[in-house]
Amino acid sequence: MTAERSVSDVLQDILSNLQDIIRSEVRLAKAEVREDVRQAATAGIWLLVGMASGLGAAIFLLWAGVYGLAMFMPLWAATLVAALVMGAAAAVLMATGWRKLKRINPMPERTVHTMKEHVEWIKQSTK
Repeated sequence: MTAERSVSDVLQDILSNLQDIIRSEVRLAKAEVREDVRQAATAGIWLLVGMASGLGAAIFLLWAGVYGLAMFMPLWAATLVAALVMGAAAAVLMATGWRKLKRINPMPERTVHTMKEHVEWIKQSTK
């Protein structure tokens, strides 16, 4: 003999299951967002270090390079050559940080996927 459950018991179970699903999805979304924030922070650090390195290097190398080149060419040409070299170095560092920043996907893909699965499951169970 099977004991039949009341409608209110079934509805309570459904609501409880939905609450559990929603809590799980929120936890998953938080974990994904936390990972994306960590990656964005890492990319930001690369960009800042690249910019700071570019600036520091520009100051010292331009200074030394201009003195050295001024022995063979006019001062303005020596300054231009040094500035171009340092600009290229800074561009490489910043491009590395930019590439890392572009790899970050702000959409919590796993959460979206599992939410779609849950919606399908709910549709199937209500038929």
